[in-house]
Amino acid sequence: MSRIALAGGSGFVGAALRRHWASRGVEVVPLVRRPAETGAEVAWDPETGRLDAARLADCDVLVNLGGASIAAGRWTARRKRLIRESRVRPTQVLAAALRDGVWRPRVWINASAIGYYGDGGERELDESAPQGAGFLASVCADWEAATRPAEAAGVRVVRLRLGVVLDPAGGALAKLLPVYRAGLGGPLGDGRAWMSVIALDELCRVVDTVVGDTRLTGAVNAVSPEPVRNAAFAAALGRSLRRPAFVRTPAWLVRGLLGEMGRETLLASQRAVPRALLACGHRFRPGGLTGGIRSADHG
Repeated sequence: MSRIALAGGSGFVGAALRRHWASRGVEVVPLVRRPAETGAEVAWDPETGRLDAARLADCDVLVNLGGASIAAGRWTARRKRLIRESRVRPTQVLAAALRDGVWRPRVWINASAIGYYGDGGERELDESAPQGAGFLASVCADWEAATRPAEAAGVRVVRLRLGVVLDPAGGALAKLLPVYRAGLGGPLGDGRAWMSVIALDELCRVVDTVVGDTRLTGAVNAVSPEPVRNAAFAAALGRSLRRPAFVRTPAWLVRGLLGEMGRETLLASQRAVPRALLACGHRFRPGGLTGGIRSADHG
């Protein structure tokens, strides 16, 4: 790795990647949606399509993580439009720049999510599984499709389908900690839904593997090889915090309070497996679930 162009670097995952690469002496060029404050930043405006790609010509890796939160409340029509457009439009702008050849990194890692598979029930979902039903599945499909012009132009494109990223400092786990610390945590619905998780530090290692291994292309599931039932996740988090985790939240209440968002993000069963990463020899650290929550009791 020499220089990495990073869009979405101010978010939970993006900030972790910046710290990870800084500790290894890797130079990161952030793409920012405000006027650049230093020579290391490149300003862009995905809404208008403005991007000075020539300033990125010596970046041989592009990572795009941008997108509005899917868990900020009920999905109104306006919120759904923002969720889709905040992912698809920036990806289209980047793809056009790569297609036009002003800038040609050796790999483009574009975020997606295992929401692509919809509610998979008990089925094991590797990268060959078809698109599922629902809003998130359609958003992920459009998001991934927006990368295709760059792929057609010869860029190695990896669509990184993220599972639930675990770290006490942010994301889903940070939102759960106050509930569990109060002794009010527990399974959702019947607790049998599968969760596919990945510790934040493991995700950083996965991105490094994807950058370096040219065999990885197309969809790549970024999840631990050990999916867990929702009830097992609740029990593990309770143990970590030394709190009970028996307060079950009925599925009807989740649906009533959060509607479509609750059904697709909290109740859907997604038993995703990282087949592509395992096939290329990525060595996952043991304890995918416990690794993600190991420091929750110190947060």
